[in-house]
Amino acid sequence: MSARSSTRQATRKARPTDTKRPAAKKTVASRPTVKKRTTEKQHSKLIRDSFTIPEDEYVLLAETKKTCLNSGLEIKKSQLIRIGIRLVHELSPSRLKKAQKALQPVKTGRPHKS
Repeated sequence: MSARSSTRQATRKARPTDTKRPAAKKTVASRPTVKKRTTEKQHSKLIRDSFTIPEDEYVLLAETKKTCLNSGLEIKKSQLIRIGIRLVHELSPSRLKKAQKALQPVKTGRPHKS
């Protein structure tokens, strides 16, 4: 051991232990409590999905979007679809069956690339 390292150890031992500051007490009451707003509507998890739609129905979707834009309502295709789902949900089962029969059948799966 060198003289220098032994001097450091001696000074470390010679320091009084009462010079340390006492630990600050944590008070829980002094912290502001954060409450979640119960009036806020919680967002549901978003799901990404894909589907096949006939071209003529896709054109109807685009025309409906243009009609909304012309009347001053800026709307997205996904919003139109979501509105449609809500409206269909309100239909009676007999009216829903009639609407289903009026649809043209669509093959499941991805269409072939042309």
